[in-house]
Amino acid sequence: MTATLLRAVTGRRFLVSVWPWRGFAYSATTAVASGLLWLLLAVPLAPVVAAVVVLSAGRTDSYLILAAGLGLVGVGLLALLGPRLALSVARAERWRLRLVGDAPLRPGSRGDRYTDLATWRAVAYLVLLGAVGPLWLGALGVIGLIVVSTPIAVDHRISVMDSMSGIVGRVGLGLVLIPVLLYLTALFGGAHAALARMLLCPEPSEELVEVGRSRTRLMNAFDAERLRIERDLHDIAQQRLVALTMQIGMARLDLPPSSPAAAAMSSAHDQAKALMAELRDLIRGISPRTLRELGLRAAVEELAAASSLEVRVDVASSRFPATVEWVAYAAISEALANAVKHSGATEATVTARREAALLLVEVRDGGGGGADPDRGSGLTGLADRAAAAGGRLLISSPAGGPTILRVELPCAS
Repeated sequence: MTATLLRAVTGRRFLVSVWPWRGFAYSATTAVASGLLWLLLAVPLAPVVAAVVVLSAGRTDSYLILAAGLGLVGVGLLALLGPRLALSVARAERWRLRLVGDAPLRPGSRGDRYTDLATWRAVAYLVLLGAVGPLWLGALGVIGLIVVSTPIAVDHRISVMDSMSGIVGRVGLGLVLIPVLLYLTALFGGAHAALARMLLCPEPSEELVEVGRSRTRLMNAFDAERLRIERDLHDIAQQRLVALTMQIGMARLDLPPSSPAAAAMSSAHDQAKALMAELRDLIRGISPRTLRELGLRAAVEELAAASSLEVRVDVASSRFPATVEWVAYAAISEALANAVKHSGATEATVTARREAALLLVEVRDGGGGGADPDRGSGLTGLADRAAAAGGRLLISSPAGGPTILRVELPCAS
C-alpha cells in the first residue's frame, strides 16, 4: 500500500516520523497558494464586489443598470480567466502533492477546452483551495497561535505573580495542544490532498485499466512477432537467396558467353541480386539493426543519409526504452518518406529530445503541406502506435506548408 499523509496519521510512530513535517510543509504552501489565488482573483471579482456595493447604495434605475453592467463584466472575467487560472493551479498542485504522498501521480488530461472534464475538475479544485482551504487553515492558525503564545503567557503569569495552578494549567494546555496541532495538521492537510488527488489525478476505472493492459500486451506481442519475422528473413530467407545468387553466378560461368542460356542466366542473376537488395531493405524496415544496437540517434542519422532530402538531425544521444525508440523511429521514417513522395520538399529537420518524462519528436519539412491523417495514410497507423505506447501524434500541415509532425511519448528517466 502506498504511503500518504492521511494514512500515516493512523500509524503508531507518526509523531516521530517525517510525516508531521511534510504535513506542515503542505499546509504552509497551501496557505501561500490560497493567498496568491485570492490576489489573482481580485481582478475579476472587483467588478462583482463593486456591483454589490452599488446595489446596496440605492435601487434607482441608474444604480441597477450600473450594478448589472459591473456584474456582467465580473462574471465575464471570471468565465474567461477562471478556467485558465484553474489549469495553472492544477499543474502546480500536482507537483505539490509529492509532499504528502509517495503514490505515483497520473499526469491527468490537458483540459485545453471548456468542454473538457479535466477543466471543470480543475475549477472545482480552485473552489476547494479558495473557499474551503482558508477555513481549515484558520482553525489550525488559532491552535498554532495558542501553542506559540504559551511561553509568553507563562512569562506574563509569573511576572504578575499568578497562582501556580494557573501557570501549570497554561503550560499543560500548550503541551497538550502540540500533538493535537500535529495531528490536526496532518488530518486537514491529508484530507485536502486526497480531494486534490481525486479531482486532479483521477484513477482510471478497472475496465479502462484492463483495456490499457490488453493494448500493451498486444503491442508487446506485435513487437515480438516483428522481431521473429526479421530474424527468419535475415537468417533463413536472406541466406538462401544469397546461396541461390551464388549458384546462378557460378552456373553462368560454365555457359558460353554467346549462348541464349547465358543471357537468361545473366538476367536471372541480376534479378536475384535486385531481390536480395529489396529483401535487405525490407529487413531493415522491419527492425533496423542500427536502432537496436546503437540507438535512435544513429538510426535517424542513417535515415537522413539515405534520404534524397537535405535532413538536419538534432537527436539526443541517450538511449530510450525499445518501444519508445521504435515508435519514434517509425514516425520519423514515415514523415521523411511522405515529404519525399507528396510534399515536394527539398529539406527537413528532425529533432528529438527528452523533456521531463516525455520524449518529444518533431519532423518539419518546407514542402507544400496538405497532409491529412484521415485519408487512411500511414499517419493513422502511427497515431495508433503512439496511443498504444501511452503517447500521442500531432500534425500541422496547412496548405502551402510547412508540415510539422510531432510525437509525444512517455519516457521514464
